[in-house]
Amino acid sequence: MYQAPRGTADLLPDVQPYWSFVRSQAESVARSFGYGRIDTPIFEDTGLFLRTVGEETDIVQKEMYSFKDRGDQNLTLRPEGTAPVCRAYLEQGMRNLAQPVRLFYTCPMFRYDRPQAGRYRQFHQFGVEAIGDGDAAVDVEVIQLAMTMLGSLGLSDLTLVLNSIGDATDRPAYLNALRDYFSPHLDKLGADDRRRFDTNPLRLLDSKDPAVQPLLENAPRSVDHLGGPAQEHWEQLKAYLNDVGVHYEEDHRLVRGLDYYTRTVFEIHPKVEGAQSAICAGGRYDGLIEQLGGPSTPGIGFAAGIERMILNLQRQNIEPPPDRPAPVVVAYRGDSAKSRGLQLAAVLRSEGLTVILAPERSLKAQMRYASSVGASQVLILGEAELAKDVVTLRDMAAGEQHEVPIADAGRHIVGT
Repeated sequence: MYQAPRGTADLLPDVQPYWSFVRSQAESVARSFGYGRIDTPIFEDTGLFLRTVGEETDIVQKEMYSFKDRGDQNLTLRPEGTAPVCRAYLEQGMRNLAQPVRLFYTCPMFRYDRPQAGRYRQFHQFGVEAIGDGDAAVDVEVIQLAMTMLGSLGLSDLTLVLNSIGDATDRPAYLNALRDYFSPHLDKLGADDRRRFDTNPLRLLDSKDPAVQPLLENAPRSVDHLGGPAQEHWEQLKAYLNDVGVHYEEDHRLVRGLDYYTRTVFEIHPKVEGAQSAICAGGRYDGLIEQLGGPSTPGIGFAAGIERMILNLQRQNIEPPPDRPAPVVVAYRGDSAKSRGLQLAAVLRSEGLTVILAPERSLKAQMRYASSVGASQVLILGEAELAKDVVTLRDMAAGEQHEVPIADAGRHIVGT
């Protein structure tokens, strides 16, 4: 038998209320902050990610799903959302709109990664991007949006961690400091980390190697190597967050796993035992548009994994509201009643009700079926009802029933 590919999941009807809840809350909060929806293609030119994400990142080195199409073009299934949105920003002339341009998206991403709780090879993200304004107040807006969105789901015990990794002009001195620090410890680095030491030692701070973790505690801090503008932005960001009452913790090892980040980087972590991964993460990318051939354009955004948000909802015992109303079931006895039941179901659906015609079996079995699908009420038709042009309306919760005119059945159904 065929099975779903490793690292993917079938989203069955019983989990759909979680998905509907998360998507609707996230999009509602984004719109309340003035953000509009954008959808980009599920695959892009491979060069888009090589140029922006960084050739030494794990995403590019190990995780991208890339292929050649029949036109011999190198394409990659979207591993992250920021680069495609920035490509669309340039291609669609959004730099001519009022800045910043505020955008959000909800879509699948693809990375070849080791599957584990909350991490899949096909996964889904809700993300936002604010492009065209470098003010620290925009950073605060994006962080507030993330915190508000997670709070709207009912999630609690969340920790916001921040760092600043400075501007491109600050980076050479900091990279030299990292090389000087790690040089005496090269024998403790694995093959991947040795390569990072040579190509981009900033990536060492993102190492998952247990042998490297103790070295990170005393590694040089990026905030100690900020130039004047980046330092001013960092201090202004923290002041604004204090002004609006957003609590945060500074984490000087936080660099994020993509090379396009500058200045602000942040993550939001749950405190639930065993939940080690960030539920939401993002940062500023002031040089990314330039990498794509556009003018100097600042930007900041975040992405939140929908699977991880749902996992934390379940860990915190938060039940989503139902994503559809309880159905009304039309039950029947005899062929004439079944034919009339089909007509009645069509009329009730046109009135906005969710209606299911019971499968052909005994009335007792039809009632069991109605209970199994969570029906709130059952409309029963038989020869006696047809003779009087009525239908028996049974309230499943109360266990009571009475006759109502067929023509007025919809008006008598509770909740309409």
